[in-house]
Amino acid sequence: MNRPELIQKETTNRLDPVTFEVLKNGFINLVDQMAEQILRTCYSFVIYNRDFSCALCDAEGNTVMQGTQDISVHVGTLHLTAKAVLEDFGDDIHPGDAFLVNDPYRGGTHFNDTRVVLPVFHDDRLIAFMQTNGHWADMGGTTPGSFDVTAKEHYGEGVRIPPVRIYSKGGYLADVVNLIALNMRVPEERIGDLRSQVEAAKVGQTQLLEIIRKYGLETTLIAFEEVQDYVERLAKTKIKSLPKGTWETVDYIDMDPELGDGLIPIQVKMTISDEEILYDLTGSHPYIGCFLNSGFGASLSATYAGTKTFFPAIPLNSGFYRVVKVILPENSVVNAPSPIAVTGFCSGTFEKIMNACFELWSNIMPERALACSFNLEYLLIGGNDLRNEQNQYFMWYDWMAGGHGGRYDRDGANATSPVFGVGLSVQPCEGQERLSPVITTKHEIITDSAGPGKYRGGCGVEKGGVLTEIKNTVMSYCCDRSRSLTWGIFGGLPSYPHGAWLNPGKEDEQFLGTIFSNVEVKSGDSFVRPSAGGGGLGDALERDVEAVLEDVIDEYVSVERARKDYGVVIKEIDRDLDLFEIDYEATKREREFIRNNRKKWLELDPVIVEKQFQDGEIDKLDVIRRFGVIMDYATNKVLLKSTEQFRQSLGKRSLTYWK
Repeated sequence: MNRPELIQKETTNRLDPVTFEVLKNGFINLVDQMAEQILRTCYSFVIYNRDFSCALCDAEGNTVMQGTQDISVHVGTLHLTAKAVLEDFGDDIHPGDAFLVNDPYRGGTHFNDTRVVLPVFHDDRLIAFMQTNGHWADMGGTTPGSFDVTAKEHYGEGVRIPPVRIYSKGGYLADVVNLIALNMRVPEERIGDLRSQVEAAKVGQTQLLEIIRKYGLETTLIAFEEVQDYVERLAKTKIKSLPKGTWETVDYIDMDPELGDGLIPIQVKMTISDEEILYDLTGSHPYIGCFLNSGFGASLSATYAGTKTFFPAIPLNSGFYRVVKVILPENSVVNAPSPIAVTGFCSGTFEKIMNACFELWSNIMPERALACSFNLEYLLIGGNDLRNEQNQYFMWYDWMAGGHGGRYDRDGANATSPVFGVGLSVQPCEGQERLSPVITTKHEIITDSAGPGKYRGGCGVEKGGVLTEIKNTVMSYCCDRSRSLTWGIFGGLPSYPHGAWLNPGKEDEQFLGTIFSNVEVKSGDSFVRPSAGGGGLGDALERDVEAVLEDVIDEYVSVERARKDYGVVIKEIDRDLDLFEIDYEATKREREFIRNNRKKWLELDPVIVEKQFQDGEIDKLDVIRRFGVIMDYATNKVLLKSTEQFRQSLGKRSLTYWK
């Protein structure tokens, strides 16, 4: 099996509890100090908004500690990056060296996530590695931002960097760095971020050597092992308390552009035994003809992150990886080989694996249940900024907040960072407008975007903008779930489709979908895109009617959808004064009507639903939530195969739980 061997070790505690706790927390503080250095010195607005991670690894490359706000996908792969450096350079690693790597086929994620690996020596003995990983806003390639959805191989996605030395015995290798950076847009920003990451790694090195000065080398190295063993013991203790058996589910990517209609399945089977958790993704679709595939490292990390969400009290390091094992079939969408394109893994495979894990664990640990959350998305605009005489190249690189899934005993979180990386900040519009010729025209919660349920999902957000003084500018978008919609569990309903519109409300309005690259734009063009809400948890007809009323008052739910989705009939008296009235008798009748018909609605011929939508008899949310039909909103035509798969998903996750 193509995965690193993680050896389980039987150990006894060699440090007294006080020293252990002091050093464990000292390692956390060390990594957080590295993060603080990046925030204060980085050049890229993307990195400044926390699309980065740091880690302390031991001399074998195993992760000892991560930071408190790190991006989940990064952390689960950093040990693989350190091991790749060791594999390539072996004994040819010296004090003062530093290495750069972004290779997704060597344990990385995608080319943008570029890692600095700094070896740490004590008296000429290699004792650790410091890692800083930042998302560089451009890596070259055919598309500004390096997200080319048409790429089938990585050659169009930017510079692939295997482990390469950028500092040699303290000397900066400017020729090597220039060779890399000058193949990217805005190279001065790339070099600035590189230096920021190097200096942050040096902060970690200084902090570690200070710990060693105070506590001694051997005690510190023992603490490296003890921290990992501690996490392993915690995880095994928790596993022993869980039911044993096998659970499985499937989630989907929207499509393979080469195949057209049809969702792309990602199969996830989880087996819990006495001392380990095994994920088997055998049966997942072969890799597809666009960049939404995932390499081995990123898919491995998705299982770690999906599992860790349900074990918040257990720290994450290589001790955790010893008890979570993963089988990833080769040549599949979850383990694409070089040179298959994988840059869009973050919007494609990664969060599908995470949400599938959420569903499996929700059945095992219902007290922590969580429905599907909205999909990570990136909108990228690159070109020449005419606001200055130099017509400098600009990169507007944006991601959105959205809704998390409904939870065991409460609604999902509104307008929250994606599960891909909850440490991500929502980029401030003021900063974006100062740096780029793009003005934000709206940024607001979307009414009715939350998946209905006894506990509804969190609400999504709509963000719009207009392009000002630009030339030679193109727009690209990386997203998913316009067809494999954000789903509910235990009877809950789905959310809202993703997608981007160019020039909405104008004669040349165009729905561009969820993945596109190099769409030419000009000054005065506008755009808008929504993020989905989270899926609902539990039957929406069991939601407390007073809670529905509160949602209507807060404009999370419209009066119309309160009736259609929740069966709650509300009369608006005065919107400005938040005066509404529930008709309890009509609500009772409406809920009974929905109960008697909702299974039939899911069996209605999709072609009839298409006609009703085109004639304006029903709206988009009726199509999705009542009839379970998937459409191409660029043509308003039904997608029959995707509809069949989506209805199967609804049957399993929703219909089965309806009374």
